[in-house]
Amino acid sequence: MKFIAALSLLTATASANPFAPATSSTDQHAKLLSKARVLRELNDNNQYQPNIAPYYMKFEKCQFVKAYDDELAENEDAPTVLATQRFVIFRLRPTDACSTACNYNYGEYIIDLESYLESTVQYAQENQENMCKACEEYCQNNNNNGRKLQDMYNTDCYTCVDECEKIENMEDNGYIDATEFLECQMIYDPEDDNRQALYAGPICASQGTKIKIGVFKDEDCLFVDSEKEVEDYLVNGDGAQMLLSHALLKMTYTDTCMSCKEVEEDQNGNNNNNANDQEDEDKTIEMCERLYEEAAKCETPHGITDSFTNYYMYGNQAAQEEAVCTFMKSIELGTYDEQGEIIVSGSASKTGANTTGGQKFALTFFILGTVGLAAYAAMLHSKLVKGGKSDLSSSGGAMA
Repeated sequence: MKFIAALSLLTATASANPFAPATSSTDQHAKLLSKARVLRELNDNNQYQPNIAPYYMKFEKCQFVKAYDDELAENEDAPTVLATQRFVIFRLRPTDACSTACNYNYGEYIIDLESYLESTVQYAQENQENMCKACEEYCQNNNNNGRKLQDMYNTDCYTCVDECEKIENMEDNGYIDATEFLECQMIYDPEDDNRQALYAGPICASQGTKIKIGVFKDEDCLFVDSEKEVEDYLVNGDGAQMLLSHALLKMTYTDTCMSCKEVEEDQNGNNNNNANDQEDEDKTIEMCERLYEEAAKCETPHGITDSFTNYYMYGNQAAQEEAVCTFMKSIELGTYDEQGEIIVSGSASKTGANTTGGQKFALTFFILGTVGLAAYAAMLHSKLVKGGKSDLSSSGGAMA
């Protein structure tokens, strides 16, 4: 940007780019996070990770980040070299009191949106299926065992029967489950009308507090078309308009905390929160294990009791932890807007990051310099006008 370049020339004491975020570049962070993945190594006791069963998982934020992409840079037809990367920040908390702030003994983690949804949606689907099975057994067969439903799924017969019927008849009622679009797929084929093809995939919405399905301009779902809505392009085989059902997707960014502890099976063999992880000795549900293993971690500053830094197989992540924490902090402070662009100025519609000393100096210097130049230009203009009139008067000329 010419604006930033001019500031760099004006201020020798300010940073090279005074309006850039106080963190390192987006590209460096993206590469950093890719290196921060755990190498799954097992010791003699078959224990490769800390015990996170006592903790509760809480969604914190979804964020788009536009970063330099090598493949786009090599593609001469690409409109930009910046690709949209999608991240989710979540926490592991010591209690299920999600309405209260965490002060200590918690961990903060960042993972790509695709991996996050793969684990959380699978968990939500299994939980939903188990709930409907229990609902049929306890309610539709007149067992009327509402106590078990309440304990296991926090629901009752009246609620679960209605909900499960809607799930079963979703398509007949004109709805498509939003989780059908977790992978990028075409929703509009231009064929011969010379218009652009459109695709659907998950996006961050409502300043990162929600995840929904958005419209993209490319088959890799890198470039969002924020002016279009997915439902405008959804039809069934008969050409009838369809709507999206977000009930299942909403479970992935709920305000409540989800326990990472595996619930013991009841006498009927029903498992509330983990159908596929019944032989796991640490009693941690599979969703929490997968998210913890794949995410980049920030634990040391938050004093989590059983930190990954105590385990030798996490040496690579331990070496990167400070930079990972810095990147997550920059996201939480509002360094990027909803589209993933770096915010270079604080405005009413954007939440800017904390301003550094160099940024404040450069901004002050620029404002004072602009005012001074304007005053000096006005003074020169005044002198030139007066001088011109004086010359005309002395020569006896007249102004046309």
